[in-house]
Amino acid sequence: MSAVLTAQEPSAKYLVNLQPPLVRHFDLIAQAPGGVARLRELILTLAVQGKLVPQDPSDEPASELLKKIRAEKDRLIAEGKIKRDKPLAEITDEEKPFDLPTGWEWARIPEITHGLGQGEPTASFSYIDVAAIDNAKGRIALEVQVLEASDAPSRARKNVAQGTVIYSTVRPYLKNIAVVEYEYVPRAIASTAFAVMHPHTGVLSKYLLHYLRSEPFTEFVNSKAVGVAYPAINDANFFQGVIALPPAAEQSRIVTRVEELMQLCDALEASGQLEAQQHAQLLGTLLATLTQSETPEALADNWQRIATHFDVLLDRPEAVDALEQTILQLAVRGLLVPQDPTDEPASVLLQKIRTEKDHLIAQGKIKRDKLLPPITDEEKPFELPQGWEWAMVGHIAETNTGFAFKSSEYKSEGTLVFRVTNIRPDGSVDLSDSKFIDPISAESTYKGFKLQAGDVLLVMVGGSLGKIGVVDEKCLPAVLNQNMWKIVINKNVDRQFFVLCMRYINRYQLKVTSSTHGHLAQGEYLQKLVGLPPYVEQIRIVNRVNELSSLCADLRQRLAAGQAVQSHLADALVTG
Repeated sequence: MSAVLTAQEPSAKYLVNLQPPLVRHFDLIAQAPGGVARLRELILTLAVQGKLVPQDPSDEPASELLKKIRAEKDRLIAEGKIKRDKPLAEITDEEKPFDLPTGWEWARIPEITHGLGQGEPTASFSYIDVAAIDNAKGRIALEVQVLEASDAPSRARKNVAQGTVIYSTVRPYLKNIAVVEYEYVPRAIASTAFAVMHPHTGVLSKYLLHYLRSEPFTEFVNSKAVGVAYPAINDANFFQGVIALPPAAEQSRIVTRVEELMQLCDALEASGQLEAQQHAQLLGTLLATLTQSETPEALADNWQRIATHFDVLLDRPEAVDALEQTILQLAVRGLLVPQDPTDEPASVLLQKIRTEKDHLIAQGKIKRDKLLPPITDEEKPFELPQGWEWAMVGHIAETNTGFAFKSSEYKSEGTLVFRVTNIRPDGSVDLSDSKFIDPISAESTYKGFKLQAGDVLLVMVGGSLGKIGVVDEKCLPAVLNQNMWKIVINKNVDRQFFVLCMRYINRYQLKVTSSTHGHLAQGEYLQKLVGLPPYVEQIRIVNRVNELSSLCADLRQRLAAGQAVQSHLADALVTG
């Protein structure tokens, strides 16, 4: 049993008796992919279904609690403190996501909670907006903004108090849900992005929070949300949601047990993060010895020195990602394969490229280059091997932008409009969502945007910024849509080697990552530097990278298979 769990005695003894597979193998489940997050979801699901703590027949049933709440509502309405409820529809069997334990009742949200009104702030206030929610833990940040009334955003309108539960109805899948745990000074006002629920006496705020964060309620909200980029559920639909209401005493037991188990998840998560941090540090240090090698011979020595640790280091997908990035750096620096002094040097290659460009310009097939500045020593990121030369992207490739096709031009068949969505993250082509235009227009009006097999494409804007793809035969005929460049590479440069250089530029010079948004400036990109080897060495480098990439893919597959086994075992333990 986990040492962390043992430290939770005496409650751990109860849990072991209650859910042996879940608790005895808590660590194993947590180590499965996404394990801690799955544990949190499982704990909440068991809790709100009445399976986490035993029922006590001496508890006053929830039916009596609902009568008391109704009496309290009538009193507050008579005192003018809350408004009278709109009539609520009877809860149908189809709305009930599971069977309730004895003593529990189903209730719609307005039956057990009420609002606190809203209005424009007239004095300074503590502003709780969606950004203030820690959605992983279901808490409000310790510090929130204090604003003057004159600076109040238009959304700062909803009154809250200690014990109020707030639920962001915009992008509800993010679970920005929390309890207002303090009486704020100055008083708190929440954004209109929240549905506000102040529980009546006998309904614990924390229990309501746990139910709203559980999978049954999340499924209900997602089924009612509308919109794609920013799905949302309106108040009318949200407040039709049903809550599984236990007796008040059982709510208290559930909250206590959930918080104990969530603390255990926190401990497992912190331990895992620390391990991951240490692993990443060790992996980074050892891989850095490879990239710091000055010659292929030195690289071979350093590789041999750390190879005995690879079984420990390459035990997770992110480690394989790091190894592939190291391979990329070694490739473009000329450290992955040895140089051959008999190779025709890259200086001759650049002369051929210049001669061919002049010939094509004279024929009117390409435009004359914009003047590129000279390459300075300060721009060179590393020393090149013998026989290599520095070149700018604009020296060895041409870039052409796509056309902004209108959706009204799209057809069900014809010539493919190649869009950003047609490039997968790994650079392969995805034609599952295809749009077409009339073939005649493609050959006439949009002839300048036609694609050829082997064309290299670069996404230049948005969330997929820096993504690279290569057009293959199955796409053709095709024309290029907006937000991408077609990069035409000189025939004296190997296309696959140039793509390696582009990946290096995007990752280490432009620092494009999966979370980067923005726009690539064409003029700036054309001035990025490429270390250009002799042509035959380019081929040797590409072949070596392909070999190592295949090994990485095989390793990923083995890791995925191992994780699948671990996940299946975790599932069996959870449901056993």
